[in-house]
Amino acid sequence: MRTAVGQVFGARARMRWVHLVLGGALLMPYFLLAHVAVGVAAGGVNPLESTPLTFAAYGLSVPLAAVTGVFGPVRPMSAGAVRMLCGVPGELLAEGPARSWAARGRAAAWWSLHLGVGAAVAGMSLAVPPMAVVLVAVPVVRSLREAPLSLVHFPDDTASWLAPLLGVGMLAGLVVVAAAAGALLARAAPVLLGPTAADRLAAAEERAADLAVRNRIARELHDAVGHALSAVTLQAVAARRVLDRDPEFVREALAAIEDTARRTVGELDGVLGLLRDGEPAGQAAAAPAPTLASDLEGLLARTRAAGTAVTARQEPGPAGDWSQLPAIASREAYRIVQEGLSNALRHGAGPVELLIAVRKAPNGGPGTTAHRELEITMTNPPGVAAGPSPRTTGGRGLHGAAERARLLGGSVEAGRHDGLWRLRAVLPLGGSGR
Repeated sequence: MRTAVGQVFGARARMRWVHLVLGGALLMPYFLLAHVAVGVAAGGVNPLESTPLTFAAYGLSVPLAAVTGVFGPVRPMSAGAVRMLCGVPGELLAEGPARSWAARGRAAAWWSLHLGVGAAVAGMSLAVPPMAVVLVAVPVVRSLREAPLSLVHFPDDTASWLAPLLGVGMLAGLVVVAAAAGALLARAAPVLLGPTAADRLAAAEERAADLAVRNRIARELHDAVGHALSAVTLQAVAARRVLDRDPEFVREALAAIEDTARRTVGELDGVLGLLRDGEPAGQAAAAPAPTLASDLEGLLARTRAAGTAVTARQEPGPAGDWSQLPAIASREAYRIVQEGLSNALRHGAGPVELLIAVRKAPNGGPGTTAHRELEITMTNPPGVAAGPSPRTTGGRGLHGAAERARLLGGSVEAGRHDGLWRLRAVLPLGGSGR
């Protein structure tokens, strides 16, 4: 019983009543236009002076509203009002303008339903309360008892005492009708304003794009910060061990720590720019990223300062300059090299040999277009086994390197090879160096 009373008189029912009255107000322009059309068709008669013509104008105004309901902005405006006033969960309603004709048709059906039913409830809300007040006052106001009312006439005092009951019944009926109409619209809203298959596909694509951005940010943070922490830790350990014997090495290690920290703070600020509220996407994306052309030598120097010997052989190809690489390939190749050196610092037990070269890709067969590849090969002795599987390809960094390569159509392999730990990446460059 309490639940039923709450559904009729509760706060949600009252908000839905407001929603219906708003629908009636929105129908007014259409009703005025239909009023003129009906009046002209009836030979210049004012439809408001004729009940049948008034209902005819009302009936014509609803299809007029449906015609304008096909416009795209109607759906998000209606969905926002339903979410706020009708208590319908937001996940059941579509977001954004209707694009397909099926979605537009459903939005138009909702628009006509909301405005049509809302106008009827709004009209009752204007007419019933004054009539109910008059009926309640009939027993105590003699002039009301003697005046013939439009709906009922009370010829004697005994019959007039039924008027308050009739007035209260009319008010209760209005409340019940408004609650029922509000519940009807709340049930119809997910059907007519819910997402279509195209909306769900667009939402899935948006979520996938968001996850891709998050994954890219996670890779950048892992590669930049993870490498920096590994390098700084090993540089500090190496400096501490020779603090009394080799001051020159300690100075070099401290300088490398300072340089690594400064560069990492800059990279971290660029990555976090993608997450700052209000940061323009273009501005955040414009933050400089390290590349083979400008940052490889510094990366090798910082790794050597940590006490790990690195022998690097670079073959940029016929152009003879890493700056001739495509920008995205240069950036991703730098991160792959950085991840390989980070693994060597953390897990390796000897010198690192690094080869970075531009090769001609194997011929794919007659009619195929010749193109080039950037090959990165890094080998170093594995560290002392700490368990049954001391080093695997399951680390996040190597997964991130493989994802970077796949984005360019390349591949990454990591594992034991001829007694050494080897990381090999191949990135296609296309038919030219640009």
